[in-house]
Amino acid sequence: MDRIDDVLGYKNLKIYQNSSYFSFSLDSIVLANYATIRLRDRSIVDFCTGNGVVPLILSRRTSNKIIGVELQEKIAKLAKDSVSYNNLDNQIEIFCEDIKDFSKKNSDSFDLVLCNPPYFKVTEGTQFNISYEKMVARHEVFITLSDLCACAKKILKDHGNFCLIHRSDRLMDILIELKKNNIEPKKIKFIYETIEKESFLVLIEGQKCGKTGLKIEKPLILYNKDGSITDEYKLLQEEVRV
Repeated sequence: MDRIDDVLGYKNLKIYQNSSYFSFSLDSIVLANYATIRLRDRSIVDFCTGNGVVPLILSRRTSNKIIGVELQEKIAKLAKDSVSYNNLDNQIEIFCEDIKDFSKKNSDSFDLVLCNPPYFKVTEGTQFNISYEKMVARHEVFITLSDLCACAKKILKDHGNFCLIHRSDRLMDILIELKKNNIEPKKIKFIYETIEKESFLVLIEGQKCGKTGLKIEKPLILYNKDGSITDEYKLLQEEVRV
């Protein structure tokens, strides 16, 4: 059943969710706050937008037009309902469409592309014990990392930025695909649950036709040794509430 929730403490921002097939996660919250939005960035698109949490948060960071693209009809409807509930129809538009088709029709059109994509490769032995909607959201069933980077190259203007969050163990795959598509990695930020554990997520921002020069930023550590939230994670949550 669909329900409406707060977006990580936003006082006046609500989002429709359905735990049977999709609920937003920390990944999208961090992505929406990490991406660089330059003054010249007038056109923004969020690939694999899910129920639209990234566009909703971005609406608090910019007044420019934001588009979300989501393949699954049920989940795209959640995003559209969330946009309407928050009276953001004039700023955010949701397309229920394959990213590959959307990119072909909108080549060289966007200043900023964001994406929280499916993380897991699909192999011959892959077994799925989850719903169809969750399978598509988590696994590279309809779009691979290679496809995704090619779509970003297609749709970005020269010197436009591509920002994505992914599993840390896919880092080399990501860097290879970015370079293959003339998207120069510009900054990387690793995310750790605690300082004692290995990084489990990584944020990467690249620039189409960009100059070389990569910055490894201070990591985001979510929890202290005693299980309490770190100051940086707490600050992120406070920023989200603005």
